[in-house]
Amino acid sequence: MEKKIIILGGGYAGVLTAKKLAKRFKKDDTVQITLIDKNRYHTMMTELHEVAANRVDEDSVRISLRKIFAGRKVNVITDKISAIDYEKQTLTGELDVYPYDYLVMAAGSQPTYYGIKGAEEYSYKLWSYNDAMRLKAHTTKVFEKAMNENDPVERQRLLTFYIAGAGFTGVEMAGELAEWCDSLAEEFEIERDEVRIIEVDMLDRVVPTLTPELSAKAQRRLEKMGVRVILKAGIQEIGNGYIIYKKDETVVRDETRTVIWTAGTEGAQINKDSTALKQGGRGRLVADAYLRAENKKNVFIVGDSMFYIPEGSKAPVPQMVENCEHSAAEVANNLAVTITGRGEMRAYHPKFHGVMVCIGGRYGLALVGGEKRKIALPSFLAMFVKHFINIVYFVQVLGWNKVFSYMRHEFFTIRKKRSFVGGHFSNRTPSFMLVPLRLLLGATWLLEAIVKIQEGWLSAPRLTGYFSGAASVFEKAIQGAQYVPDATAAASGEAAVTAATDAVASASTAVTETAGAVAGAVWDKVLINWDILGLLQVELIKIANASSSMIGYALRLPNVVTEWMKANVILVSDGSMLFFQNMIVISEFLIGLALIGGLFTFLASAYSLVLLVTFMMTTGLYLGQWWMVAAGLAVLFGGGSIFGLDYYAMPRLKKAWKRIPWVKKSYLYND
Repeated sequence: MEKKIIILGGGYAGVLTAKKLAKRFKKDDTVQITLIDKNRYHTMMTELHEVAANRVDEDSVRISLRKIFAGRKVNVITDKISAIDYEKQTLTGELDVYPYDYLVMAAGSQPTYYGIKGAEEYSYKLWSYNDAMRLKAHTTKVFEKAMNENDPVERQRLLTFYIAGAGFTGVEMAGELAEWCDSLAEEFEIERDEVRIIEVDMLDRVVPTLTPELSAKAQRRLEKMGVRVILKAGIQEIGNGYIIYKKDETVVRDETRTVIWTAGTEGAQINKDSTALKQGGRGRLVADAYLRAENKKNVFIVGDSMFYIPEGSKAPVPQMVENCEHSAAEVANNLAVTITGRGEMRAYHPKFHGVMVCIGGRYGLALVGGEKRKIALPSFLAMFVKHFINIVYFVQVLGWNKVFSYMRHEFFTIRKKRSFVGGHFSNRTPSFMLVPLRLLLGATWLLEAIVKIQEGWLSAPRLTGYFSGAASVFEKAIQGAQYVPDATAAASGEAAVTAATDAVASASTAVTETAGAVAGAVWDKVLINWDILGLLQVELIKIANASSSMIGYALRLPNVVTEWMKANVILVSDGSMLFFQNMIVISEFLIGLALIGGLFTFLASAYSLVLLVTFMMTTGLYLGQWWMVAAGLAVLFGGGSIFGLDYYAMPRLKKAWKRIPWVKKSYLYND
């Protein structure tokens, strides 16, 4: 008989639980897994402030649920659930009624307004993708209005921003908004001093989860960015164009068009309506040690929906992403044990590794470590850890495809230097500027292939002299001797002069010189001669009086694998040498044509880099060839999309590629 599992909620905990269950039951056709959410997408809740303050594009926080579960045993349903009958085991939505055998409550949480008059009606919350987009549009609009507003009172009202709440979300929103207001003020010709950003809360310090020292640092950073922090102040009312709060015994009314509400959360409405289940603080559902509802053993609770006090703790588990990740793993295990009767149920003993807060895109604070001891990280490391953790999460949810997208948003397209690495990685050079470099690189590879064909690489074995001549160059340099072509270097019957010449022409005709130029070279010095554990030899030499086109520096990285390949695979017979010679020539020819035409530029550039590394490991790379390495890296991404065939071919190929089932399942499609 088929067992039906329904996961209610597509947040952090719901998505991870569904993926882990799908993996456990992928070969079990008796188990049906369904995820229901009111949205078609998963939202990165912890990154909403970045979109609201226009640091990253909106699609960086929105991930399609159907893409996440493509090719997996999870049925995704978009519906808003209004009621749950725990006796009949059904969920009622706007579109249908859904029966279940096992239910995972992952509906999460929602803002709470503490009964403050006008708070819900007149403030901007930051709890969904739509909230972030609405706030972003509103902020831009008030600056547009303020630019042409002559009434000083209304102008000040437009340029005053209140953030209600000094916890994680409030502080992060204030930091991002302060950064954005710098550029908005410049764009709309407004003096930055006219813009007021005020953080207000009943707390006695910002982000109290941090240590007092780190909280003080966070407040100083906000104030340095132009944010006024008002603590121990209770908001009494929010209205159309104003806010009223009480500080000490003084009641203050201030004029503002923008109040951003980040002052607290409570369980999602569906949790609060679930009166059949035992409830904890603020609409969270009480869970036992195995994360089941106390009086409904077929109902499991994960993430922010959960009210659970671990053994030995005094407080319930925090509503944070790490709790979602840990609880998802335990629920997936315990639910699988319940259904199959195999394995052991696991009690939930979470170990949290710290917290971090980002104040704008450039500055962060982190307190990380084990249960007994945590350490504070400096700003750069805190930001690095934050991005690293996000990448780890994306690998779990949508594979490397989403990781590349995240890096593009956070580093490669960032503007106004709003990143902890500044704007150093941001793409600012127009792509068409790379076209001459792509054409030159392609022409160089094509010319190299033509020269090799003329030299007989397709008809006679030449690699013995090619390799031994190059090795002799480096050996003579290291011995401090003047180079004289070695007749034994042409063991295959070639002339020694030809062998020596070939040895310095591994990737570019620009370095092919006459034998006389090589023979007259005197080694000025050996710059590097390292033997690393007997596995890798790094050699860098300088040729004192070699002609400039031949280049005065050469680098070789021979290792035991390369030497074994040469002795046992490449040089083992004339036929083997001819095979590899043909492969090199054909590769160079195809790379050249592909780069000149701008077709499959990524593959062509990547392959050219592979060839250059191969040459470095065998014959060495000369200074005149290193530009090819730099050029290959430069045109690697998007080099063929301008004045190249990739402009026409790649969109069609991507469209067809994304339709392949195993590509979807492996997250190999590219957006």
